[in-house]
Amino acid sequence: MSSSNSSARFIPLSVDFTLPEHYLIYAFHITFATCASVLAGSVLVGILRDRTLRAQNRFVFMINTSICDTLTGLSVFYLGLFDVQEGYPSRNGTFLILPSLLGVNIITFMFSQFDRYCAVCHPFFYNRYISRSVVIGVCVYPWVHVYAQLVATSIVPLVNAAQIYAFSIACLQIIVVTKVVMTVKLYLVAESQLKRDPPGAERDGKKESLRIIIVVVILFLTLWMPSFVNIILRQVSRSGLVFRNEATNAFAIMARLNAVSTPAVYLWGSPALRAAVWRAGWSKVLPEWTR
Repeated sequence: MSSSNSSARFIPLSVDFTLPEHYLIYAFHITFATCASVLAGSVLVGILRDRTLRAQNRFVFMINTSICDTLTGLSVFYLGLFDVQEGYPSRNGTFLILPSLLGVNIITFMFSQFDRYCAVCHPFFYNRYISRSVVIGVCVYPWVHVYAQLVATSIVPLVNAAQIYAFSIACLQIIVVTKVVMTVKLYLVAESQLKRDPPGAERDGKKESLRIIIVVVILFLTLWMPSFVNIILRQVSRSGLVFRNEATNAFAIMARLNAVSTPAVYLWGSPALRAAVWRAGWSKVLPEWTR
């Protein structure tokens, strides 16, 4: 009896290694989890250790998304390596705690788009009213919103939980449409208004920030949209694809790839961030590359 109880506590692995591709799946998740957590964590540490970057509002949003991406990368060590099925029904799940990190990122990106739009199109209003404390409060809100909703679904009856879940899906649809509209507006602003600004460091900073947020949002929606559509199809028509677990869920894997693409775009688009990340630790890890 005791031996059966002790064995029941072990969670099986995500694959049984009966096929060659199982080894590839397992190796992919180990590699991805390591790369995502190290890359996003490096961006996070680089910003936190650089006072100049911390003083800029756009980097505060990057801190928020980098925290999510680091945790997403670490979560793959569980979601990708063990037999886990999130959602309804759940198997060895985390009560949607780990998948909800993507929800925090979605809301943060939307607020970041509004922040860049106001900073470029309404600079006087932005400099007067959008202080650092306001931006920090805005970055805290997605965490409170997403996980308060998650707590509510776990303590109410199943019927009410389903209603809350349907409401969250509807809200996500509104957010997605908003993000698409804001991406188009930011692109038009970058093409028209910035050309009228005089050359200088301020114009270059605005152009850099717009380029980063546009590319990040486009990549995020491209990688996340298939999973979102599949969830809607499963809820509405029961015709969506069902996977064995999170490790073999191709759509969930695509969505989690944002944990690598987002910090990579940050580093690609910001020379100051690259220098800060290098000084924060990589120059000591790779001293021969310093030159």
